[in-house]
Amino acid sequence: MTDSVTPQGTGLDASTEQVERLRTKAADLLERSRARSSVLTDIDDTELVTQHSPLMSPLVWDLAHIGSQEELWLVRDVGGRAPLRPEIDGLYDAFQHTRSSRVELPLLTPSEARQYVGEVREKALDALGASPLRGRRLEHDAFAFGMIVQHEQQHDETMLATHQLRDGGPLLDAPAPPRPATPLGPAEVLVPGGPFVQGTSTEPWALDNERPAHTVDLPAFVIDAYPVTNAQYAAFVEAGGYDDRRLWTDVGWAHRIEVGLEAPRFWTRDADGTWWRRRFGVVEPVPGDEPVVHVSFHEARAYARWAGKRLPTEAEWEKAARFDPATGRSRRYPWGDDEPGAEHANLGQRHLQPAPVGSYPAGASALGVHQMIGDVWEWCDSGWHPYPGFTMFPYPEYSEVFFGGDYAVLRGGSFGTDASAIRSTFRNWDHPVRRQIFSGFRLARDAGPADAGL
Repeated sequence: MTDSVTPQGTGLDASTEQVERLRTKAADLLERSRARSSVLTDIDDTELVTQHSPLMSPLVWDLAHIGSQEELWLVRDVGGRAPLRPEIDGLYDAFQHTRSSRVELPLLTPSEARQYVGEVREKALDALGASPLRGRRLEHDAFAFGMIVQHEQQHDETMLATHQLRDGGPLLDAPAPPRPATPLGPAEVLVPGGPFVQGTSTEPWALDNERPAHTVDLPAFVIDAYPVTNAQYAAFVEAGGYDDRRLWTDVGWAHRIEVGLEAPRFWTRDADGTWWRRRFGVVEPVPGDEPVVHVSFHEARAYARWAGKRLPTEAEWEKAARFDPATGRSRRYPWGDDEPGAEHANLGQRHLQPAPVGSYPAGASALGVHQMIGDVWEWCDSGWHPYPGFTMFPYPEYSEVFFGGDYAVLRGGSFGTDASAIRSTFRNWDHPVRRQIFSGFRLARDAGPADAGL
């Protein structure tokens, strides 16, 4: 066994310096998540307490819920402090009250919610400073702090979706995403058959449903190099895809009829046949080269059948994103193991829309599949189930209670997902009818002899 080495000029041994670096990272990411929450809630109080859709909570509920979860795990558990506001615990328990009913609860006012989350954060940072970030599983590698960072960023994306659902003019602003600098590459990519490692057992802040790493053996398949675009989807609509019963599953067709689906959510067509969309309070022509967004799993499946293809399974999606044929290794991200940068993916509300396909060549996978991280969550043709050897941690309500329900898997994140809350192993799930989320898709198909040249 070798002795630890003291890094030159620090006066700390290597393990201590690693812990301090981790402490700084957690503090920075907590600050980043709170800055985003503040942007999303720095609006008129009337907007904060209004329920803009029965699918969503009032924004003020999300804000206080963020504080409530942070208090539960970082202040009470890790910090060992007494509860700040124990009388409000039930108000912000997502399992006690449906989203549609939360507007009727005696919630904290906007000013009270802001004060509460500020007090919680102060004590959470105290807990971060005092924790050894080693030993106990919840604290080891700052897991609890990473869990809370991801929780806040997930609710930030939910609040961003609420902003999209609200009526009225724009309250948010961001620059347009980059445009492709080079022509698009091949439309399809052959993913070779054979085993690959799905999931992770080593990612420090991975959540329980991403674990453990396990080997999956897949036959060869072909996957689209880019997500389906608005122009491609408009062709499906104009070809009568919503009226062709043969393209839809029984459940999907029943839902289409029940709610009158005719196009992606927020799309309208004028008398001249031009498609328009409403995006965060702005009405604009639908850009043909962006990935389609706000479509349900049922719509994605119908389009796939119309196109003569199918949706990828969750395992196929992850292999296309992570597998490096040169090494046989599964990468952390499509581009490698480095954390996401602005050159890799459209993340973090940096832009308020998907980027045109081909905009992030530096983010392509080893196999040449583009934009698998960011832009739009991608529906997969897989239900929500645990991996072999799954162990619940640290609470069942994050993943375990949803397994086996009426859910389809989504992968890859969207333009509204923060880099701290996404990786190639990250798993999301929702009801197949959902369209208010930033969801799109890409297509796949079984490989045949003619595909050897891809």
